[in-house]
Amino acid sequence: MATPVRVKVCGLRTADHVAAAVAGGAAYVGFVFFPPSPRNLSLSAARALALDVPPGVAKVALTVDADDATLDALCATVPVDFLQLHGTETPARVTEVRARFGLPVIKAIGIATRDDLPLIDRYGAVADQLLVDAKPPRGATRPGGNAEAFDWSLISQVDWSCPWLLAGGLTQENVGLAIARTGARQVDVSSGVESAPGVKDSARIAAFLAAAQQAG
Repeated sequence: MATPVRVKVCGLRTADHVAAAVAGGAAYVGFVFFPPSPRNLSLSAARALALDVPPGVAKVALTVDADDATLDALCATVPVDFLQLHGTETPARVTEVRARFGLPVIKAIGIATRDDLPLIDRYGAVADQLLVDAKPPRGATRPGGNAEAFDWSLISQVDWSCPWLLAGGLTQENVGLAIARTGARQVDVSSGVESAPGVKDSARIAAFLAAAQQAG
């Protein structure tokens, strides 16, 4: 029997939407700490949301090229289970963050062409998990959450060295095809369950979770 597809709902900003993700069976809930993003949260707001997440659902903090002081403040305030590094962090920086903060690290990798695939092995050797996302379009102000998909056939034959999540433009309508094309056992959604940038929709969260689980 195939293992169920695990879903991460990222960019959550309200208690109602966290509750919708948990009720729908999300394995992870993600909070964004990156001011240019419409999904950005203050530490105090994120702490309040995180404290209400039940055991068994992993809390992920998404940061972009954050320095140690920023991560110190985050980890001291918000009870998270994973740090997601979504910037230009090097493999050495991933190793430093894991050692300093004692938390597993998810490293996001942007994919556009076959030339990007070697990054999977480079970061898979040092991260606990990878998040394989579409490269941001030219001129984008943030590295993810841009409702952009990439060519899934690029990774259909890749031999992964660590657990990974598929991200980038996933919606209720295409997540089943994405899973079939890539073999992903974990998926990440943010803009695909929103009614406007940064505004989640509980019905869309529920529908996405159901579609991903059905595909699995």
